[in-house]
Amino acid sequence: MATLLHIDSSVFTGEASASRAVTDAFRKTWQEQHPDGTVIYRDLAAHPVPHITADAHTAGFADPAAHTPEQAAAFADRLKLIEELEQADAVLIGAPMYNYTIPSTLKAWLDSVILLGRTAGETPSAKGTPVTVVASRGGSYAPGTPREPYEYVQNYLTAVLADALALELDFIVPELTMAPHMPALSELLPLFEASRNRALQDAATKAKALAERFAA
Repeated sequence: MATLLHIDSSVFTGEASASRAVTDAFRKTWQEQHPDGTVIYRDLAAHPVPHITADAHTAGFADPAAHTPEQAAAFADRLKLIEELEQADAVLIGAPMYNYTIPSTLKAWLDSVILLGRTAGETPSAKGTPVTVVASRGGSYAPGTPREPYEYVQNYLTAVLADALALELDFIVPELTMAPHMPALSELLPLFEASRNRALQDAATKAKALAERFAA
């Protein structure tokens, strides 16, 4: 049966998190299609992975037989994350926008799984794996909006996930998530609700379509 690697990075839990609501909808639909499948779940806010260190970085380019004890321990942590990515049939990532970019916890995970000569480079080891990113944000950074130049989530993740890791990338983008919490944005509530409903529907639709690919 198919394996889904599900990663959340929002600092908020439950209904307080726009990205988690959408990744949860995706995961539930996926599991309905694959009740006997495997879901590997990482909540990077509750259980952050270590930030990259000199030992973890240099170990990736050194002969394992020559690793120092410190390099061996640091690389073992990276290797577990890399193997989870390589063994997944599909990947789901919650990536809310914080200060124009992704959460630092998600960046730490990416720094661990990007390894030139293995997951990145001429023959990326997870090439072609479908990855769905829920890129929620408090305002709108869509093409043509005043804040379009500040959109560093989709741009960055496209460079990393699609270009460097050669994954099959798709985005779901719930916008205006601050509208219910800021009186100044109250007039945008209908747009927020429409965006949220569309994102939830997209999550279910995309999850079902992906699940059917692996059931075929």
